[in-house]
Amino acid sequence: MSRYSGSCLCTAVRFEIDAEFRSFYLCHCTHCRKDTGSAHAANLFAPGGRLTWLSGEDRVTRFTLPSTRHGKAFCSVCGSALPNLQMDGALLVVPAGSLDDEPSLRPTAHLFTASRATWARDLADVPGFPGFPE
Repeated sequence: MSRYSGSCLCTAVRFEIDAEFRSFYLCHCTHCRKDTGSAHAANLFAPGGRLTWLSGEDRVTRFTLPSTRHGKAFCSVCGSALPNLQMDGALLVVPAGSLDDEPSLRPTAHLFTASRATWARDLADVPGFPGFPE
């Protein structure tokens, strides 16, 4: 198993993960777009992974969308997405951006591409800048 550390944006919540990531999905479903406010969610999946809260566990809020399997955990202070155990603890789902370390694999696949936002198509053609444009 590999060990990873992570935190939320305000660092009120810190955690450690012992896991082997099996997949890394970029999900474009409507639920993931809504809960990230972005083009897609970027989540790592680790069956049997272990999550240890180092600080701020009392600030972790969980939400499950009624009548769905869509759930998330987030910091109640800054709103950052945080890891959560799903499927009765059998599956650890980790938002890639919550890690302070680089994950062990690159994205595996895009999911629910039929739900992809029209403005999120052909992004490779959009100019890039190393910081704010001048």
